[in-house]
Amino acid sequence: MTYVAAIDVGGTTMKGGLVARDGTILHLEHRPTPRAEGPERVIAAISRFAADLTRPWAGSSAPSPGPGDLAEGARPVAVGLAVPGLVSPTHAVFSAAFGWRDVPAAAFADVDLPVALGHDVRSAGEAELAYGGGEAHVLYLPIGTGIAGAVVPSGALYGGAGGWAGQIGHVPVWPDGLACGCGQAGCLAAYASGSAVAARCGVPGAEDVVRLAAQGDARATAVWAEAVEALALALATYTLVLDPAAVVIGGGVSQAGDALVVPLRERLAARLAFRPAPDVRTSRLGPLAGLLGAALLGWTAQG
Repeated sequence: MTYVAAIDVGGTTMKGGLVARDGTILHLEHRPTPRAEGPERVIAAISRFAADLTRPWAGSSAPSPGPGDLAEGARPVAVGLAVPGLVSPTHAVFSAAFGWRDVPAAAFADVDLPVALGHDVRSAGEAELAYGGGEAHVLYLPIGTGIAGAVVPSGALYGGAGGWAGQIGHVPVWPDGLACGCGQAGCLAAYASGSAVAARCGVPGAEDVVRLAAQGDARATAVWAEAVEALALALATYTLVLDPAAVVIGGGVSQAGDALVVPLRERLAARLAFRPAPDVRTSRLGPLAGLLGAALLGWTAQG
């Protein structure tokens, strides 16, 4: 069996694995992203992860879900890396989340295999199209440490003139609002990203905000409601400009399920007076969309 090594770099966690061409994940690992330690430490951690995944398989731990599918001594045929920020095929040009600029692909994976570098959200969008039964006109919107979108008009991803298309997380929903890490004020990400809602409630993660809101905590209820309203405002603008058939929510915050999707559908519909709202649903691939997108990058590099 042939397979690729894939790494999806998130603001909190990196997912790495070995993936067959049909999308079967043969081996999966999670490692922390040392974002607080600076960009060089993050780059080093990614490189170490890539090196570990591309070593000859030693059979030291059972791969999942198919033990025995990997022959001892076998190696992946290529590496796919999905990272946030502005990305070219050869460089991670800029990432506000990690503070790096113009990092060559080889710095992330110094291995003797073909390596493909891609944008994390667009790669996840590609996986949604390939494996998730994605619609022809869709916005794929992962919400995790930050927020970005993969714009899919007419069944193909759109990157824009300079690769910046889909930066919906930095749409100013309240122009004089909270400061955002990008340098602007009032951005969607400052209200609705997982890191933002957690920080505003003083808890470790967005899942804690959802839990506290369900228990009636006043602060968590207010923060979550404001996050949903910010999403509705941004998506109403997106809908009126590009007329998607669906908005697919991915990333860690999508695990909130109905606590997110039900009020978001209602508020988005209320913001669109003269036209129906697009369908809003969670990703069928869940938190593995980015990893599968990185694997698709690897298969492209392998040829």
